[in-house]
Amino acid sequence: MKVQDTNQDRWSENVIIADADYIDKVAFHLTVNFERMLGRRVPPADFAQWAECVALDGGLRPGAHQTDVVLLHDKQTVRMENFAPGHLGNELNGQAFQGNLGEFSIHAFPAEEMVDKDNFYLDTVQMVCAQKEIKRVMLVPDGENAELYTKLRNLLARVEDEDKRITVFGMEPMAGGNFRQEILGYSMLRALGIKAEEITEQ
Repeated sequence: MKVQDTNQDRWSENVIIADADYIDKVAFHLTVNFERMLGRRVPPADFAQWAECVALDGGLRPGAHQTDVVLLHDKQTVRMENFAPGHLGNELNGQAFQGNLGEFSIHAFPAEEMVDKDNFYLDTVQMVCAQKEIKRVMLVPDGENAELYTKLRNLLARVEDEDKRITVFGMEPMAGGNFRQEILGYSMLRALGIKAEEITEQ
């Protein structure tokens, strides 16, 4: 899948670009750890709630907004096992939902063999950041890939649009740059139905 295949005639003002394989892995590890800690079953992460929480952490506030959620994934990945809904083709791609922050439209794109997912992610971010109509960009890269993060930070340093609010999400603080940072774990825990009071009681 070449980056031009992610082009749209019209983008929303708000765009989330997430590595689907990575967020599924994070959800899995959180589920395993918190099931042991809390002594109860943790259900799959609610995808719609997760997307809304990311948008909130990215600065969006309740209202009639439009948000595109772009999920990039390995070619062989069919579904996110730790999200509901989780099937990238049948349940998520081309779907939309309405929430307190407006409408979220979901698009899932596999990285084809001639383009590895890291470069696919970077090319997609570069293309999205070049769109003047996009005002808020929320990025969830593979936070465990230091080389990818360095390239992403360098790419974002070249974004000169002062009206764009760019937020990068990771499981822990990372070296800063021309963007805001938020902790990915907060939105994940909310989507998994884990309440703060449950954690503080442990």
